[in-house]
Amino acid sequence: MLRTGELLKLWTVASQTDLTFNLVTVVACCSVLLAAVLSFFLLQTRPVYLVDFSVYKSPDSWKIPKQLFFDCSKASQKFTPESIEFQSKILARSGLGDETYLPPGLAQQPPAISMSDARWEFEQVCFTAVRDVLAKTGVHPRQIGCVIVNCSLFNPTPSLSAMIMNHFKMSSNVINYNLGGMGCSAGIVAVDLARQMLQLLPNTYVLVVSTENITQNWYFGNTKSMLIPNCLFRVGGAAMLLSNKRMDAWRSKYELQHVVRTHLAANDAAFNCVVEQEDAEGTRGVKLSKELMAIAGEALKANITTLGPLVLPISEQMLFAANLLVRKTLGKKRMRPYIPDFKLAFEHVCIHTGGRGVIDEIEKQLSLTPEYVDPSRATLYRFGNVSSSSIWYVLAYIESCKGVCKGDRVWQLAFGSGFKCNSAVWRANRRISDKHSAWDLFDHDKMAADLAQHP
Repeated sequence: MLRTGELLKLWTVASQTDLTFNLVTVVACCSVLLAAVLSFFLLQTRPVYLVDFSVYKSPDSWKIPKQLFFDCSKASQKFTPESIEFQSKILARSGLGDETYLPPGLAQQPPAISMSDARWEFEQVCFTAVRDVLAKTGVHPRQIGCVIVNCSLFNPTPSLSAMIMNHFKMSSNVINYNLGGMGCSAGIVAVDLARQMLQLLPNTYVLVVSTENITQNWYFGNTKSMLIPNCLFRVGGAAMLLSNKRMDAWRSKYELQHVVRTHLAANDAAFNCVVEQEDAEGTRGVKLSKELMAIAGEALKANITTLGPLVLPISEQMLFAANLLVRKTLGKKRMRPYIPDFKLAFEHVCIHTGGRGVIDEIEKQLSLTPEYVDPSRATLYRFGNVSSSSIWYVLAYIESCKGVCKGDRVWQLAFGSGFKCNSAVWRANRRISDKHSAWDLFDHDKMAADLAQHP
């Protein structure tokens, strides 16, 4: 038509009629429709599914009853009698039981705390957890598109994420990240990074591994504020497999709803309340400030202020807004602040097991009932403070001992150095009653009796 001039004749005729207007209208409408369709597919948020997860259970030979803890401390000849007595008082009221775990090298004389010992601990904990979650999901290591590992205090070269990639012989195009120095709330930071990666990478699996290494971070000094971590921190680790594949929706356990991260690093007191440093004798350890609980409370308030509008029913939001307005009008001292009822927003709460005092304070501040905090108390009693992986041990307890119904909402809440308070909210895709081996033969009545002896 172009060569014979028929197309030009057709355009000339169209220009003399309303066809030009109609043609322009059609083209414009088609362009707008095409742009809308493209925007829908390009800008829509991809779902983030938690296909499954696994928590590590150490062998019985790693168990460290309280008496053995003190025997090893005395045998090391690193601690003064006053330090032993101080640790005894802390441990008695810590909320830990007699079946928590420490690396076997710490019980040796002298303690085995070399780089190779620390690597061995990581391999035992994390390789086992990763192997278990891959077996549960039927996913081959070469199907994974991204690996994220968080470990605050042990960061060797090659990285921990590279160690996992090497051990499981993953593909050369796998993206990997190693998060260090971010404390006990880094597990949620890792989940948030995985969420961002799953928005960028289509049809992908992301493996997240959360742990803390004990071997090279045991404190052999006598400064009281640096001895507390010895009494609380124990061996643990968790591996999670996340996906944005819509075909995984039916088999995935949960879908991520929200991640809210709060950071108080601009506040010097908050920044310095958890610090790795040397004591006066040059012995390295982690110092905990006396203001830690107060700062954690401030971080929690900031976090739930952002989280509340995302999860609370309208009635609770209106009560909170009305209380805030009245307090601003009459003065904050004349009326107590209204704490929203988060029990209306969640069926399950996974509180970081930072210590008995942490769990007690959150229970009090949020007016939670015992059934909401019992899983966290059980985790602290059975496994101790397992750092960033603790929220996954709590969820494993809930699945094993209580069960999760389809549609249930789960709130994971963790605190960490910096100072951070982070929240992750999940919704159950199906009914879940998995039995995690980590919770086999757990005696809840024995825990209640032991804790009652040291209120």
